[in-house]
Amino acid sequence: METSSNIAFKEWAVVVDALGRGEQTLILRKGGIREERGQFQVDHRKFWLFPTQYHEAERSIIASKRPALQDIAAGAPKDAVDIEYYVVVDPVVRIADLERVRRLQGRHVWSEQILQERFQFGRDVGLHALLTRVYRRPSVERFVMRESYGGCKSWVELERALSTEGLTPVLSDDEYSAQREEIVEILSDHALTHS
Repeated sequence: METSSNIAFKEWAVVVDALGRGEQTLILRKGGIREERGQFQVDHRKFWLFPTQYHEAERSIIASKRPALQDIAAGAPKDAVDIEYYVVVDPVVRIADLERVRRLQGRHVWSEQILQERFQFGRDVGLHALLTRVYRRPSVERFVMRESYGGCKSWVELERALSTEGLTPVLSDDEYSAQREEIVEILSDHALTHS
């Protein structure tokens, strides 16, 4: 693992919360409107999670997480962002079959409707699935919002690098390995043809 990083990935705060609690290990992404090269790219496989409220809506997440959405929004700092979680991604899977997305239900907080909309949006049908190992910082680091952090894009560079020393995994090795194996099996061609 790198000793420090200033690379951050923008994701809904309620999803960051679920990742940080070990409730999910997946990030499912279509991409932001202002992505470089016109579509989402996995430019980095190690990064900080940058929680946002942008585009979050109750209908976009499962009913059981809707109270958390409201609590997180109420407690979010104004004109600042708190960075707490570091992610290592392995693997990245491009999902071109909506049935595979449906098979992941129960392993993330997004509603089936929003994932179907994202899947079908734009010229390039599909989603990227990033299987993540999430680590917690010893303390939260607050960054004042900057213009460079705004906009509908996935990747931002923080104004300063944060140390990755002292990180602790949110899931034990055994818990993470079990979830990883199950998700990889769901996303495999074998699972789809034998379901």
